[in-house]
Amino acid sequence: MNKFLCTLICLFFTLNKTYAQDSISQKEIKETHYKEFYIPAGLMLSGILLNGDGEKDIKNQIKDFRNEKIPNFNSNIDDYALYIPFIMTYTLDFTGMESKNNLKDKTVILLTGQAINLGALYILKTTLKETRPNGDPYSFPSGHTANAFAGATFLATEYNEYKWVPYVAYGIASGVGIMRIANNKHYISDVLFGAGLGILSMKLSYKIQDLCKSKEENTEDPLAYYFNNSLPQNFN
Repeated sequence: MNKFLCTLICLFFTLNKTYAQDSISQKEIKETHYKEFYIPAGLMLSGILLNGDGEKDIKNQIKDFRNEKIPNFNSNIDDYALYIPFIMTYTLDFTGMESKNNLKDKTVILLTGQAINLGALYILKTTLKETRPNGDPYSFPSGHTANAFAGATFLATEYNEYKWVPYVAYGIASGVGIMRIANNKHYISDVLFGAGLGILSMKLSYKIQDLCKSKEENTEDPLAYYFNNSLPQNFN
């Protein structure tokens, strides 16, 4: 049974390292790169595939291992830790670190991303109505994890020029996901899908912002836009 705990821990730390490196390599771009969506899509798919109801399914074996080893574990750290990435995104500027966007644009991105994230969470939870491992309702997906990873993506994208930021951001988010399982509030499937949903929601928000800015730039000088996009590339 120990292999399941090891697998769980390795999974989150691998996710933290891999996605942090991916965030560091991302530049300010306007064109859609589908590779940015591979990791959140993979996490969401993993959550779906692991969401079985059999006693021998991985999610139930992890739950049984938790109940055997730490049956009385209970902590509310995850209730507060999920907000840390959001707070850092708005406070690191005061330390002299420069974020990608100004305060207004960051707020628009945050509100858009959370509208997507919370809307999807509400629909999925109220539609599926899956039971948590502790018997409470609305298990799938994990809202705490989704919000933590949305905040981590927000923080990592705004300060991706600083190499340590993505590691801290996704480290905190991974810790929240692990705590949800340790607190017997969620299955591994809930947490994986929630992580993917949080990342995806904020990534989509940034793409929406890029599209809006692109349209604004194009409408400012329609004549220049026409010549730049209609003339042959070697014309100039």
